[in-house]
Amino acid sequence: MTSFVHIEYPTTHPGVERFQSLVAAAAEFRKNFNGTKGLAGVLLAAMVSALVVVADQLADTWAEGHLMVAWVLLWVVAFAAIALLAPTSKRFAGSLVRALDAWSRRIARERADARLWELAQTDFRVMADLRAAITRAESDTDTATRVVTEREAPVSRRSNATRHIWHV
Repeated sequence: MTSFVHIEYPTTHPGVERFQSLVAAAAEFRKNFNGTKGLAGVLLAAMVSALVVVADQLADTWAEGHLMVAWVLLWVVAFAAIALLAPTSKRFAGSLVRALDAWSRRIARERADARLWELAQTDFRVMADLRAAITRAESDTDTATRVVTEREAPVSRRSNATRHIWHV
């Protein structure tokens, strides 16, 4: 009598599956992460705390023993500052993040251009490609300039041609 044993082995390792799910979760977290919210919160907290400190100094000299009035004044200043400065801090944080992103993209382009130029200094094929691209860009610029001048020039030529036709 013959019997077969069918043992099913897993095709993937459980540790690899856990690691892949961790990487996917980290990618999802990074995709949903918005740096402007945190920066806006920090800026708002800084502005509100500065206003509360100033209000505390003013209330301390003004209240003279009226501690409850001073605390109410501090809380009114704090809540008013939060309500009034929240949109400003969000806009400022958004513009700051956009400016930093543009700066980092510019730096990355400059580094990439420097690496490409260093490579072009050693490899004649890359230098030939760069020269061809520069020539193509110059010819495109000349063509665009020529098209603009031709669009403007025929109007005056047409009016002159029309005058000649009518005067003849």
